[in-house]
Amino acid sequence: MSERCTDRPETGGDASGGFVTIEYVLAVLISMVVLVAITNLIVFEYGQGVVRAAVDQGVRQGARTATPVASCQAAAQQVITDLLGGRAGSMGAGVSIACTQAAGRLDATATGRFRAWLKPMPDWSFTSTATAAVEPTP
Repeated sequence: MSERCTDRPETGGDASGGFVTIEYVLAVLISMVVLVAITNLIVFEYGQGVVRAAVDQGVRQGARTATPVASCQAAAQQVITDLLGGRAGSMGAGVSIACTQAAGRLDATATGRFRAWLKPMPDWSFTSTATAAVEPTP
């Protein structure tokens, strides 16, 4: 009653026997490169958002103190240190922030350059600025 199947009948295929390794490896490789490139762009956007938040926080903090430029510089650098690792971090090392006071206003300008993870991709360079009116100290 029970038959044992010992041989598979030929179905008329090309007898490749599942050897699609090269095509599969190339498809996976291309997929991984695209995934890394997209992830790198997301990290660039995160870093630029952190720098934008740093200059905003710097001018907000500095505009309310007796020493606006020093407070602005310290507050902005603290945000960079907390979220990008500061000067020791791979992203924070490429960011410089300068605060200036003129005509009753406080300006903060940050320039940044984030290195790309893959050689064919360009590095990400940008500038971010923020301004606040300096409040008179009592």
